[in-house]
Amino acid sequence: MNSFITLIPLILIRFGLLNILDKESLKRAAFFAPLIGKEKVAYWFYQTSNILIFVYLCFLKITTDPYWFYVGLVIYGLGVLLCLVSILNFAKPSENGINLKGIYRFSRNPMYVAYFIYFLGCVILTQSLILFAILIVFQVSAHWIILSEERWCVKKFGKEYINYMTKVRRYI
Repeated sequence: MNSFITLIPLILIRFGLLNILDKESLKRAAFFAPLIGKEKVAYWFYQTSNILIFVYLCFLKITTDPYWFYVGLVIYGLGVLLCLVSILNFAKPSENGINLKGIYRFSRNPMYVAYFIYFLGCVILTQSLILFAILIVFQVSAHWIILSEERWCVKKFGKEYINYMTKVRRYI
């Protein structure tokens, strides 16, 4: 079975559902904070690895080995669920614009965590070491993007965001 089908839930949730819930949230999700220094390089690695993941998954097959299939399916399913929950919460920020409710009480970046788990499930389903390498590049570069977003949030929201940072972990 072609692994392209693994992309369908992500596309529907990330773009379709978010667009239905709130068009402004779709714009916010596509916003990249101003980048400085190495963050600019990380941005290009992030975008390139993101494209490579999507394109490469179109050419891979899902494994038929029952063990890897079920392990991958569980991790993939968890990623889909986390993606769904984080998108639902992202679409409804507090009045001040900071997401403090739902899954954002436990992670400042649940969408990035969800994407990693989601794509890790794809890696296991396809048993592709190349896809795994691309995922690692994606995740390392995402960390730099997150640092720029945090700097931007501190500048925009001030002490309230700093307090949030002290109470809630960056990832998990």
